[in-house]
This record gives sequence, structure tokens and C-alpha cells, in this order.
Amino acid sequence: MDKRKQILEIIRAVAGKEPTIAPDESLFDSGVLDSFGLQDLVTGLEKSFGVKIPDSDLTPRKFDSIERIEEYLEEHGK
Repeated sequence: MDKRKQILEIIRAVAGKEPTIAPDESLFDSGVLDSFGLQDLVTGLEKSFGVKIPDSDLTPRKFDSIERIEEYLEEHGK
């Protein structure tokens, strides 16, 4: 499974619905996720991609869109 599909699966699981947004659209502004879902999103990313995301990075800005999540994983992944 490619990275974007994995990210979408995690978002779907956290949001409880199919995310129907553009890759550069805000997950939070669009209502797909709220601030409470951020921790669940990060936990899912850590499990799926084998990364450790430090608490200092737990800001909606870093995980605001599918594209930003992909960029973060590229920078901090294995």
C-alpha cells in the first residue's frame, strides 16, 4: 500500500468517515478532524509508519493536510 493510501486509511479510522478533501485541503478547517482527533491521528501514523512523533510536534499545523503529513513523514521517517 502506498503512503497516501495508508494516511487516508488512518484518517478514515480516526474520523469515522470517508475523507473527501483535496490533498492540500485542511483536515481541521474542513471538519474531517478536530483537535481531539490529532492524538489519534498521530498514534495511527506512529504505528503504521514506525516513527516516533515527539510531543513538541503535536500541533495541528504540522498535520493539517494529507500533503503536510506526507512531507512530515518524508522528513522524519525511516
